[in-house]
Amino acid sequence: MTLWDQINEPVTYAIPFFLLAVVVEALSLRHDTHDRRGFDKTDTRTSLTMGVVSLLFNGGGRALALIGYAVLYVASPFRLDPHNWLVWAGVMVGVDLIWYVYHRMSHRIRLMWAAHQVHHNSRYFNYSTALRQKWNPWFELLLWTPLPVLGVPPWMIFTAFSVNLIYQFWVHTETIGKLPRWFEFVFNTPSHHRVHHASDPEYLDKNFGGIFIIWDRLFGSFRAETFRPTYGLTKNIDSDNVLTLQYYEFGALWRDLRAAKGPRDRFGYLFGPPGWQPALSPAVTTEEAGEGAGSR
Repeated sequence: MTLWDQINEPVTYAIPFFLLAVVVEALSLRHDTHDRRGFDKTDTRTSLTMGVVSLLFNGGGRALALIGYAVLYVASPFRLDPHNWLVWAGVMVGVDLIWYVYHRMSHRIRLMWAAHQVHHNSRYFNYSTALRQKWNPWFELLLWTPLPVLGVPPWMIFTAFSVNLIYQFWVHTETIGKLPRWFEFVFNTPSHHRVHHASDPEYLDKNFGGIFIIWDRLFGSFRAETFRPTYGLTKNIDSDNVLTLQYYEFGALWRDLRAAKGPRDRFGYLFGPPGWQPALSPAVTTEEAGEGAGSR
């Protein structure tokens, strides 16, 4: 099996369908651009650029991760049969649970949020937003490591996660309303994912599921859509520069670390939630303490 076969990513083959969906959705919404509904040409171009470049970073990251996964797989006493459909079903469910854990951590740990926030910093919500991907895949690659230990072949890991991401593409739209109740109860849908991309306090940090919304219902992070969300960050980045949008939060995090008073504050800035601040002394105002702190 060649290197490409090992890291093969079905997402690559889905790209033409993604682009077709972007065009069709844009045409359907061309007369509905009030109140940030629909598309903005600059915003869409920025998202597409990020998506193309992310393919290069993800490909390189997977090639490196393959080495580690192969070592863990060879050392594992377990072997799962990829020709058994029950194994595939189990791996897909396990992959989605890992995605939920990773995704929730990415919103609650600032170092991980610095990488993930790029997917949320558009103030529009459409199929091009789905392609607005980070250039830092390292955290999720690390969280996949239990799978080769459990006997999942590395190529199967990459394929399963790619299928998961392909599913998530279609939930990035305002053109689909609520679906049948049974479907909304089990699966992630556009309605659920609109909530996830919202910056409204009522919706913040909810609905982390990839394919299944069951995890959110089980672990207390579910929120139903009851009003149209406000998309973007709680503190939006006033730029269309792709480098700024990708790395702004890393810069803000670095500034906070340099200004930190000691190891405890540095730990808080790195691993606390976005917006975490050290305890204020009487001489420090709330505004002064929050000048550099990141936010959701």
